[in-house]
Amino acid sequence: MTGVADEIAATIGEFVALRRDLHRHPELAFKEKRTSALVADCLTSWGYEVVTGVGGTGVVGTLRRGPGNKALGIRADMDALPIHEATGLPYASGAAGVMHACGHDGHTAILLAAARHIARFGAFRGTLNLIFQPAEEIGAGARAMIADGLFERFPCDAVYGLHNWPGVPAGQFGFVVGPAMASVDQALIHVAGRGGHGAAPHEAVDPIVASASLILALQTVVSRNVDPLEMAVVTVGSIHGGTASNIIPEGVDLKVTIRSFNPRIREQMRIGIPQLARAQAGSFGARAEVDYRLGFPAAVNPREQTLFARDVAAAAFGADAIDPAFRPRTASEDFAYMLEAKPGSYLFVGNGNSAQLHNANYDFNDEILAPAAAFWAELTRSYLS
Repeated sequence: MTGVADEIAATIGEFVALRRDLHRHPELAFKEKRTSALVADCLTSWGYEVVTGVGGTGVVGTLRRGPGNKALGIRADMDALPIHEATGLPYASGAAGVMHACGHDGHTAILLAAARHIARFGAFRGTLNLIFQPAEEIGAGARAMIADGLFERFPCDAVYGLHNWPGVPAGQFGFVVGPAMASVDQALIHVAGRGGHGAAPHEAVDPIVASASLILALQTVVSRNVDPLEMAVVTVGSIHGGTASNIIPEGVDLKVTIRSFNPRIREQMRIGIPQLARAQAGSFGARAEVDYRLGFPAAVNPREQTLFARDVAAAAFGADAIDPAFRPRTASEDFAYMLEAKPGSYLFVGNGNSAQLHNANYDFNDEILAPAAAFWAELTRSYLS
């Protein structure tokens, strides 16, 4: 471990307390007013130039040193999820039905710990922009900040972000060249039939039977239409129809999530799924109405910037701190929009054997605050040297 890591670890207790305070006071997308104010106050007290209200509730802290012309951006997300916490921890959420079930409280605390160390001890030449983003969970915060002139107002030559990942040893880093997280789209399908008495199905058009057939048929989109060497996920997460066992309803509503890494596969499913839905429904005499909503693209890491970050981690913590077999994740991340605007990389740090993300029993592992913060400090020094 480097001297930077030791210095950050010596005072990390303050940021453990800060992280748990954030966990106790979670805020949903675009409602991160308390969180934003806390972040802005910390950055201001450490000498950063601070701008609030970027893209709604976003905060950017800028630190300039030396004559260098290079500029680095580092992003952390701040919002929580609409989940009722079940951990029973002393610092569990005090907001009913809202919790930090994805570790954004930890991501914010990591970047703040790095920010203070860099302000106190960081020797670099150039500009550091620390980007605290709202509304990642609904896929809107990155776009809102970019639309608000993020990279025009705070120019960056490269931008980096990270996410904790359960099931990976605590503090171990994962790097992926190319697609690191999947695109995410949604199909809202209404299967319209003709209602009737359950005792006389021949006089009705049963949308439940048509929907059941459609759900099975949707599984063939991946198994029979997508190249076996490509990745795609089609999940029917919701089905609603009917009110009683002896009534054939007028319609059924399905909600489908679609994920992929390859833009070509994404487009193939955008065209194919509505066609399949209409054909399946039509075969039963029903009708499918499809509202296909594009979400955000896959997060694709450029090779140069990703290998640079990997080398920084190896130099700071040793080769054993890097998971050599870390693979892309099929979850999605709106940092993808920042990577479309600027080169950079989205990396991962192990959270140990915690509950999975978006789980009511999840909790961020405070043991990874210090090494992750040290990584940001080392990346800053290396990039702006």
